[in-house]
Amino acid sequence: MHHYSPETLIKSYALGVFPMAESHDDDRIFFVDPEQRGVIPLDPPHLNRSMRKLIRNSPYQVTINTAFADVIDGCRQITDTRTDTWINHPIRQLYCALHRLGFAHSLEVWDRKITDSHPHSDEGTPRLIGGLYGVACAGAFFGESMFSRASNASKLALLHLIARLRHGGFVLLDTQFLNPHLVQFGCHEINRAVFREKLQHALTVTARLPMDDDPTAMLDQLLQDSTVMS
Repeated sequence: MHHYSPETLIKSYALGVFPMAESHDDDRIFFVDPEQRGVIPLDPPHLNRSMRKLIRNSPYQVTINTAFADVIDGCRQITDTRTDTWINHPIRQLYCALHRLGFAHSLEVWDRKITDSHPHSDEGTPRLIGGLYGVACAGAFFGESMFSRASNASKLALLHLIARLRHGGFVLLDTQFLNPHLVQFGCHEINRAVFREKLQHALTVTARLPMDDDPTAMLDQLLQDSTVMS
């Protein structure tokens, strides 16, 4: 069985390929280079009315890089709607290593807001209800997987990610594949050659994933810059 290193993984992303497994309990890893690649436009971003409302009125709190392993476990979890997953144990270990090296990042959605006035109020421990994770490399962000245990939780995580990527100067958001959930964000397919061109450009861009910047300001900017979709 192949044991890949985090360094190999980063090199593979720079070449436009990414790892998967056949199923959660199959320990083999193979690399995928799709003919058609899903991307979400960052400039301008696409937000429909319900997303704009979600940004303004969401009761949830969103954090970055506070519970990476829990997010990847949320994405791996077998549920009624998700009968299997391509995230096996070796892939989990690899991405946790990438996270420790500063390349892989998670956004977490919690089921309550923590107010500054009552940071330690006794409302109970916030519960992780959604999130996503992916890999940042120069000006490219490769979205890996997302999960939701409450309505709109993963959608909110993705909106926060888009706001941060734009604020930090990223130019490419790769979703690997297209799915109906992502279409509402303007996700569309481009062919391998076009993706490689965009990737080559993105790898020359200096970007940073904002960690301590004010999320409200980043989201306000996202709302301002977005094209209004019905």
